[in-house]
Order: sequence, then structure tokens, then C-alpha cells
Amino acid sequence: MNIKKALIFGFFTAFLILGVVSMQRAMPDSKEDRIYLAIKEYSPYIVEKRIGGLTILDKRDDKIKEKPDSSDFYHRLDELEKAWGKTHLIVENNELIIMGENNQSKARIMIENEKERAFLKKFFGI
Repeated sequence: MNIKKALIFGFFTAFLILGVVSMQRAMPDSKEDRIYLAIKEYSPYIVEKRIGGLTILDKRDDKIKEKPDSSDFYHRLDELEKAWGKTHLIVENNELIIMGENNQSKARIMIENEKERAFLKKFFGI
């Protein structure tokens, strides 16, 4: 009986650990709320909820739709936003400048602290 209890406890523990690890992998990167929400307003990507799941739409071209798996959805959205941010976001002094498609300035956002600056460097690579 002792070996059976140990095996059951071992399997239960292994499945619990695997579940926690897979949930951590599925979580998207953490973001600095104030600055991310301000940038998100100008991002060309929209999340659309449908019966079949979530879809990523591109505002610039309505024909472009991506339907990644549920486990990869937020990772793919982050990848698209990072690629867009590298070409459309510029940091000058304590300001973040959001550029439009024609290299015209759309908005300016003040960077208030080092956490926001570190987020921009880590997430967008700028």
C-alpha cells in the first residue's frame, strides 16, 4: 500500500507541476499599464472576439486576419506589436513619439519614470 500511495502522490505532483509550468508559458509579457494603454490606442492591431475564438485584425488592411491558437494568441499579438513599435515608436529625451504611416508625428507621450523607460526598452527594443 505504501508504494501505491507514493506513486499516486508522485503522479499528482508531476501533473500539478506540469500544469503550473504550462500556464506560466501561456502568460503574455508583463506591461507598464499607463504607457502601454496610451500606445495601444495608436496600434493598428485589434482583438476581435468571435464564437470560434479570438482573431487579430489589422486596421490598416481589413483583409489581414490572424487566428492563432488560444495558447499562442497573446504571444503572437505581442510579436506583432513589437514589430510595429520598432518602426513607429521613437524615444527622444523624456518623450515617446508615435509616428504614423507617412513618418508624421501622431502623438507624444511623456515618459514619467525609469520603469516606463525600461518597459519600452525591454518590450519594444527602443
